[in-house]
Amino acid sequence: MPLKIELKPFERLLIGGAAIRNGSRRSSFVIETMTKFLRESDIITESEADTACKRLYLTLTVLYLSDDVSEIENLFVAQASELLEEVPSTAPYIRDINAHVAARDFYRAMKRGKDLIQYEATLADLLAKAPDSGSAD
Repeated sequence: MPLKIELKPFERLLIGGAAIRNGSRRSSFVIETMTKFLRESDIITESEADTACKRLYLTLTVLYLSDDVSEIENLFVAQASELLEEVPSTAPYIRDINAHVAARDFYRAMKRGKDLIQYEATLADLLAKAPDSGSAD
């Protein structure tokens, strides 16, 4: 079944191994064959992966786009295990992501990875707003 994609001005899109950037006007096109693709909103660069959850998401992105996932899957397991050890409250996210990876549904794993990034940001906000328990007034 063909998939119609609309791109905003200057929006990026990855299709297979090709990176495409739209021009100055909104455009649309149809993908008629099965292929892996990511919109700019689903892409995170290495320089943007500045937290543990973002690094895990980047690994999930590479899993999704890769043809040979064995080495990348090992990296995912190591990152997920480390994150789970450091922040046990991420367990529901890691469990769901792991189930999607095991089922080879890497796109859904990425979507759950985005939820994990939002959870991490919420935790960071809570910690930033928490009163300093070590201060002596």
